[in-house]
Amino acid sequence: MNRIQNAFANHKAFIAFVTAGDPSIEKTEETILEMARAGADLIEIGIPFSDPIAEGSVIQNANVRALKGGCTTDKVFEMVQRLREKTETPFVFMTYANLVFAYGYDRFFARCAQVGVDGLILPDVPYEEKKEVTSVADQYDVTLISMIAPTSKDRIRMIAREAKGFIYLVSSMGVTGMRSTITTDLQEIIDTIRTVTDTPVAVGFGIHTREQVLEYQSMADGVIVGSGIVRLLEEYKEKAPLQIASYVKELTGKSA
Repeated sequence: MNRIQNAFANHKAFIAFVTAGDPSIEKTEETILEMARAGADLIEIGIPFSDPIAEGSVIQNANVRALKGGCTTDKVFEMVQRLREKTETPFVFMTYANLVFAYGYDRFFARCAQVGVDGLILPDVPYEEKKEVTSVADQYDVTLISMIAPTSKDRIRMIAREAKGFIYLVSSMGVTGMRSTITTDLQEIIDTIRTVTDTPVAVGFGIHTREQVLEYQSMADGVIVGSGIVRLLEEYKEKAPLQIASYVKELTGKSA
């Protein structure tokens, strides 16, 4: 059983997202360790990119701050290598195809395997074009995580059938960001996914309260929280890691 499978073993997974390099690589490293200790089962690490099209303003601004602060892909890899000496929490990178292409597919995935990155999310690579990436990722045992959105409709079964690691189910139309209500019939989408695969499903986009975590964990195998965490980094900056640890404990019900 690999690290991603462990995140979903015998319980509902809580997945936390953070943008690397905001406000610094050192603080990102500290934040990741605090989130792992606080109960995050899997951590998504955003490699900052100049045009993060799937992101709302909170994470877009984090990308800008990280890039202005000098964060690079190599610095993110070096951070993960240090983290792997301290935790076995699964790590999944979240970034965009152009960054990986420019770095070089073989070089990128070889480095993932070397430092201990378990998977990759590329929101701008559709199902029909993923083989260009998976043909290399598979050689290094790095899982390309499939995304399913409310607009996937007739493509849901096709995407789900080949999904590995876990399926990232996008809760709502639009970009990332905290939402007070999510109106998508997620149960119907999950039921459709279940007709073709047992791959775990995690719901993301908009989730930021304990009530939402409980609601969507009741339907799916896990939830993903991103903007709520990144917002705390923006607000508390150098003091953010402990604030985020408290927030993760609150969301996971481990604050008592």
